[in-house]
Amino acid sequence: MTKRRCLMIGAGGMAGAWIRRFYPNFRDRAEIVGLVDIKPDILKDAGDFLNLPPSRRFTDLRAAFQAVDADYCTIVIPPAAHRDAVTLAVERKMDIFSEKPIADTWDACVDIYRAVKRAGLRMLVIQNYRYTPRMLTMREVLRSGRLGRINYLMGRFAADYRKYGAWGAFRHEIPHSLLVEGAVHHFDMLRNLSGADCKTVAGWEWNPAWSSFKGECNNLYVLTMSNGVRACYEGSGTGAGVQNSWHKEYYRAECEGGAVAVGRDDVVRVYEHRAGQGMRIEEVPSVRPAHEGHNHLIHEWLNWLDGGPPPDTVLDDNLKSVATVFGAIEASRTNSVVDVEKMVAEVTL
Repeated sequence: MTKRRCLMIGAGGMAGAWIRRFYPNFRDRAEIVGLVDIKPDILKDAGDFLNLPPSRRFTDLRAAFQAVDADYCTIVIPPAAHRDAVTLAVERKMDIFSEKPIADTWDACVDIYRAVKRAGLRMLVIQNYRYTPRMLTMREVLRSGRLGRINYLMGRFAADYRKYGAWGAFRHEIPHSLLVEGAVHHFDMLRNLSGADCKTVAGWEWNPAWSSFKGECNNLYVLTMSNGVRACYEGSGTGAGVQNSWHKEYYRAECEGGAVAVGRDDVVRVYEHRAGQGMRIEEVPSVRPAHEGHNHLIHEWLNWLDGGPPPDTVLDDNLKSVATVFGAIEASRTNSVVDVEKMVAEVTL
């Protein structure tokens, strides 16, 4: 396998985890050969960790793309800057590995999609929550068919981000904060569990009077899926009660022969009620993948670059998840049901 050269866009926050925790696990398959961050102190710390010479450290995005010879770029910066980074990658004919969401607006997502497809480049978007033991286990129960057909799904996220900066300062400043930065994971998970795409979405986003967010940080939505499954989503960035924060979200699938759920304790349980016999509850043994979360997607990405099959969350697929996010924004704004399938078709057909 060829050792791939990566231009890393971002060095602080989540990008720091990529540099210090994720990519070191693949040091025999990938090497960061250039680094970009607008903050000189963060750039220095990460550059020193990587032992990069000063000539491969940049505070200017265009300068980095012009100077660095890389096989692909990894984009881990705020969503509002994604379109600029992808535009430069397309100019250099460089494949793209990006954190979610594709971008911060639907127009920017569409621009990115069309530019990447016209250029014939590969782009993979991170949806790491699909590849944790808890969610792989729940998905396996549903796909096995043991509970029959899915009737509806429930998803809940609640985190106490009432104090400004608790979720990173920029998320307290941007519009639609929970949908763009959070629900993009949760809507993707509802697609993943249902085995279908979102057909329509209806509901609301809002900001309570006591919130420290400038944008909307609470959500209640109902989704209809392309296979007839329904889904309900509850999201809160001002959770003051039971916490279902990252990797502790609550999901439940009600099926024709029972239900399956996972919550804060990460244990997947199957519930089967029999008339006259009561409830049978089973704890399902956890699926243990070779790679979890980000590591799974890095492994799949590098395999793809080496000629393997495309991963699940390639640009074409992930557009359907992010369309649900921006459909949800429009549904709340107009107090209407939004046709998400139509949104995607207008871009891809």
